[in-house]
Amino acid sequence: MKSIMILIILLAYIYVILKSKNAMHMLQQNLYNMNQRYLKWILKNLSAVFLKIDILAVFCFGLAFFFNQELWIYGNILIYLGGIFLVQLHSSKEKIQTKKPLVITARVKRLLITTSILYLLPVILCYYMETQKTFLLLILGLMIYFNYFILWFTNIINKPVEKCVYYYYYFHAVRKLKTMSQLKIVGITGSYGKTSSKNILSDILNVKMIAHPTPKNLNTEYGLMMTINNHLDKFDEVFIAEMGAYQRGEIATLCKMIHPKYAILTTIGTAHLETFRSEENIQKTKFELVESLSSDGIAILNGDDPKQLSYSIQSDCQKIWIGIDNHEVDIYADNIRCSKDGSTFDCYFKNQKKPHTFTTKLLGNHNIYNILASIALALEFGMNIEEIKQGVRKVRPIEHRLEIKQVGMIHMIDDAYNSNPVGAKRAVEVLAMMKGTKVVVTPGMIELGVKEKEYNKIFGMQIANVADYVVLIGEKRTKPIYDGLIESGYNKDKIYILNDVKESFTLVASFKGKEDIYALYENDLPDSYNETKK
Repeated sequence: MKSIMILIILLAYIYVILKSKNAMHMLQQNLYNMNQRYLKWILKNLSAVFLKIDILAVFCFGLAFFFNQELWIYGNILIYLGGIFLVQLHSSKEKIQTKKPLVITARVKRLLITTSILYLLPVILCYYMETQKTFLLLILGLMIYFNYFILWFTNIINKPVEKCVYYYYYFHAVRKLKTMSQLKIVGITGSYGKTSSKNILSDILNVKMIAHPTPKNLNTEYGLMMTINNHLDKFDEVFIAEMGAYQRGEIATLCKMIHPKYAILTTIGTAHLETFRSEENIQKTKFELVESLSSDGIAILNGDDPKQLSYSIQSDCQKIWIGIDNHEVDIYADNIRCSKDGSTFDCYFKNQKKPHTFTTKLLGNHNIYNILASIALALEFGMNIEEIKQGVRKVRPIEHRLEIKQVGMIHMIDDAYNSNPVGAKRAVEVLAMMKGTKVVVTPGMIELGVKEKEYNKIFGMQIANVADYVVLIGEKRTKPIYDGLIESGYNKDKIYILNDVKESFTLVASFKGKEDIYALYENDLPDSYNETKK
């Protein structure tokens, strides 16, 4: 019997490790429960959190405890073997669809250590309390059943440790920046386009200078600290810091740490409205960057954004306005042409009648805005027009942001990363410029709070004016898009509903006729929003 007990505990631990990995993934994606995001995810995904196989295991342990029949314990061998198989099967499927996998950071390792200790407690007690082994195994079974909540509890236990780690790296980063007095520090924020703007600016500046952007989308305090402490060196001339926020005061906190002298404000919209609670809070939070600038600082602002034009700026820094529709700004773009090879546009500068023509591999007006902002700052940093043109030509397409890919017979326009109402509208406008059969594949927009259904319905209406075919991923989530399409008079025979985005490639390829197929893949649901078949 002792060997059987050891086998059950071993299998239970393999199972809990695999299950904890999935729970940890969700905890990390939900910013370690910032603003209770992780708990909210749990409440929305109870079927994924509380597995039926776990209930069966608890039931068997319960029978063994209450009726003292150790025979029931044998059943758990099969249960946990089945659990291991199911978790592995689920993980293999998710690897294909997961855009942002679990990153094994030092913080994750600390959480896993604490979690392991918690799960070891009933096993250790079981060894020393032989008469209570069935009760302790029942406790272990319940802990496995409530695994996602155990991770939540572990995150709370580790908070004092994480606070100490935070202050250590924070002051190290602050001291390092003080030693780099010649470093030009640029802050970039906005509701949309931060990462794109950062990468575009970096590519352009690196024609002449050594610019160092924050990697990927590391736009939190930890991301900035990591970049400063681990990557910045004495040869860097420009530090480009992407700044993200979910609530008031977070941008101001980032500014206190790095003290930017230059700022780019992309577009202010409704992203993360659920956590900001109001559009006014979003507006004020984004302008925390501009308000942090000293009088010799420079802010690049979007003259086509009503939320920027309407804001009363208190900072006396220099302001440079860019635009496309608004020609009363300092720099604007006109005569924009778009194709599968990229975009070309004429750039006009205030007090200059003759425009300069720029060519880029990027698609979409929102990328033109980002390029204009980078042109404005590059001029302030002493680059000439020819150097800037060279930089604009070299700007690399950004993964999952209107990135053109050839997938078999399909020209795939990959705009999978965090769709929003403004970005979605612009993506559809890009699709409209393409000459061929136009298809939109989307699961809709997420994290838009109470306006989510409204915006998705509007998105459906926008699609109706452009797409020859529409492929919706997830029937329940895409109902507002479907309603918008039908309300706009779209032919329902050209609407297809799938549950798995992988199935869409074969379907879209079947639309092939005499013309090329251009398929816009707009937004890609993270694991936390997957809609599974019943």
